[in-house]
Amino acid sequence: MPTRLPVRPEFADEQPYGAPQLDVPICLNVNENPYPPSPELVASIQEAVGQAAKNLNRYPDREAMDLRADLADYLAEESGVRLPPEQIWAANGSNEIISQLMTAFAGPNRTVLSFAPTYSMYPEYARNCYARYCAAERTDSYDIDLDIARNACKKERPALILLASPNNPTGTALPQEQLVELLEIARGTGPDEGTSSIVVVDEAYGEFRRDGVPSALELLDTYDNLVVSRTMSKAFGAAGLRLGYMAASQDIIDQVRIVRLPYHLSAITQAAARAALAHRAPLREQVATIRRNRDRMAEDLRALGLTVLDSDANFVLFGTFNNRHALWQGILEHGILIREVGPEGFLRVSIGTDEENAAFLAALKEVIHG
Repeated sequence: MPTRLPVRPEFADEQPYGAPQLDVPICLNVNENPYPPSPELVASIQEAVGQAAKNLNRYPDREAMDLRADLADYLAEESGVRLPPEQIWAANGSNEIISQLMTAFAGPNRTVLSFAPTYSMYPEYARNCYARYCAAERTDSYDIDLDIARNACKKERPALILLASPNNPTGTALPQEQLVELLEIARGTGPDEGTSSIVVVDEAYGEFRRDGVPSALELLDTYDNLVVSRTMSKAFGAAGLRLGYMAASQDIIDQVRIVRLPYHLSAITQAAARAALAHRAPLREQVATIRRNRDRMAEDLRALGLTVLDSDANFVLFGTFNNRHALWQGILEHGILIREVGPEGFLRVSIGTDEENAAFLAALKEVIHG
């Protein structure tokens, strides 16, 4: 007779997270950078990893200080905000960054607050560390209503407030003046008397923001309860590398260092990430291309009479459809995978190469017009 496992009750009917992975010619469903690494970058990574491999019998630098210094240099160039390496922290994807923050600051009898619709992993992060997850509703235009946010903070007293900006799946960025108000609201609304809620701005798509849209990094000097999370998966075309990082106050970084697993970031990952950072100039040119193609995609979709949300990410949310699943299926039958996610009636498409974008639009037109 099989042994009965001591499964946690909240996991009993759960399924693993993950977007559909299907063997189709064109995948535009998980917001990847469509361009593979250049031969020059591949050669640099091979050399860097080869050097690191010579010392694989030794544990890696558990503080990853050289990598954190390179990330600090990159953020100074990308956002104009110079931070000491000690205020940067790196991990295996921004997923691990947020998971570490959850372990350090959330947990049993504590609440995590966000605003729906948003990234679907947020409630799972909270569930995994026994924290309660609360999602206040956004407005009909998918903005955050500050009165609702204020009331939610006072009522729930969240340990963490998770704000994706640009937001996934809508692609919309949180205006800086609203973020300032939210940071002010969060002062004193933490779970214990006299504590503030930590505001985590998830900028996984931050590099794709339009001109004039600032990064939350600019507010770090003023608010010590602010965390800005980033990733190399999107702008750097390095989803397979699994390198995420955050910028925060020294106090927040030190708390995360307490809960991180020993030697959590391998020497191979550190070496490959540093090699990719050294090639950031041509990668930023790719980002500019993706931004132009995103704006062109939005125009083409609007020309079809569709509603398209203004996007600061590398994807667009479009609709609305009475039966979005049927439309998703019709596009899939053309060998193109997009994402059925977000508010009812909407679909999301990642920005691909010129050829992939053209194929998607052609398939969409055919499915819509029958």
